[in-house]
Amino acid sequence: MTSHLPDGSTLAFGAATAAYQIEGAHTEDGRGPSIWDTFALQPGATRDGRDGSVACDSYHRFEEDLDLVAGLHAGWYRFSVAWPRIMPTGTGAVETRGLDYYDRLVDAALARGVQPTATLYHWDLPQALEDGGGWLERSTAEAFADYAMVVHERLGDRVKVWATHNEPWCAAYLGYSAGIHAPGRKEGVAGHRAAHHLNLAHGLAAARLHEAGVTDVGIVHNLAPFWPETPEAAGAADELDAVRNRIWLDPLIDGAYDEGLLRVAPELADPELVRDGDLALVRDSADWLGVNYYTPFRPTLADPNLTVHPEVEAYPGVTPVSFVVREPRTDIGWEVDGSGLEQLLVDTHKRTGLPIIVTENGAAYPDDTLVEGVAGPGSTMVDDQDRIGYLRDHIAATEAARAAGADVRGYIVWTLLDNFEWAEGYTKTFGVVHIDPQDLTRTPKASYHWLAEHIGSASS
Repeated sequence: MTSHLPDGSTLAFGAATAAYQIEGAHTEDGRGPSIWDTFALQPGATRDGRDGSVACDSYHRFEEDLDLVAGLHAGWYRFSVAWPRIMPTGTGAVETRGLDYYDRLVDAALARGVQPTATLYHWDLPQALEDGGGWLERSTAEAFADYAMVVHERLGDRVKVWATHNEPWCAAYLGYSAGIHAPGRKEGVAGHRAAHHLNLAHGLAAARLHEAGVTDVGIVHNLAPFWPETPEAAGAADELDAVRNRIWLDPLIDGAYDEGLLRVAPELADPELVRDGDLALVRDSADWLGVNYYTPFRPTLADPNLTVHPEVEAYPGVTPVSFVVREPRTDIGWEVDGSGLEQLLVDTHKRTGLPIIVTENGAAYPDDTLVEGVAGPGSTMVDDQDRIGYLRDHIAATEAARAAGADVRGYIVWTLLDNFEWAEGYTKTFGVVHIDPQDLTRTPKASYHWLAEHIGSASS
């Protein structure tokens, strides 16, 4: 069967966004509420108390945004479809106006020579499904497969590369264990239950998409290297790896949860949760794998003298640890180390044998250095040399992994636009394009121009 992935002869480039982070128009054209609409209204849920109700207003400005993608010389645009735009209550009635929007978006991308690749779930679960238990319930996985087919029926003649989930680890463990992300539930081991249902949802949807003729179904994971800071933390690092990485990769490749994971998460041995056939459905269900990478993790056994990283609570059952974060760091506090990406890509290729796309990579920086007059008198541009350095190093790491034999087909920058950065609100900027907070004017940063030049020279 024909694959529509990049062929791997050279590294393909693209830009990524997510629906709730950029679209806005949160009640327009019949869109229903999502868990992020609800969560962001809770006091203290986001750093600045703001939400995604307006965001970048890309719902109305998508043509302008796609001009920016084309201006990068990027061949790929990774976007997500908002489930509550398509099925406002998660099941039942379909909102055709939501499908019409993505019709326009896909056509506009193709008209610019940009290949659209769709992610079906980037965390914006319809609130009605959460009211019924959300990802803690098997019925949500079944509803996801129905939703996936509704979207494919409309867009599948033009969108050829699909991802089911983006970073289900975040949806499960930040959402249901640590309460850092929507729906904000701090229920510890409930995260394991959510994780299984996210795996199941992928397997159910992938099977139906394949039956419908799709040849390129993937899933996007925020895999991470765990480098123990001390020898004593080696065991904890393995447990962390089980909950962050193996819980997703082992079902895809082996159709099983391994013994190390089951020691940490015995809930996954419950036959009422993990039913006969569930993991067999997940096995061999992915035609490609998306890898999102930002930083390595350096665990040490819990130390009262170290600041406890809030995400520690997102690893229920794991030996208590602290994370040591070395310099240099990004504005969000993440260590910068491109070698982690190279190692991750090589190791993941060896583990899975699947074609890999780096589906997100980028950095938040303060963006407080401005250059005057670049686009004419009175104009300013963010001179983000720190971000340029980050991108240069991580693209080089991706190329190094390819040279080492990893089947890495593409590199997609996170992100096109400064946007709603989940629990950080609008306080952290990852975009290569600045968004004016008052009138939402788009202004490419120095990193945008650097990336456009790099992509242009790489493809010439």
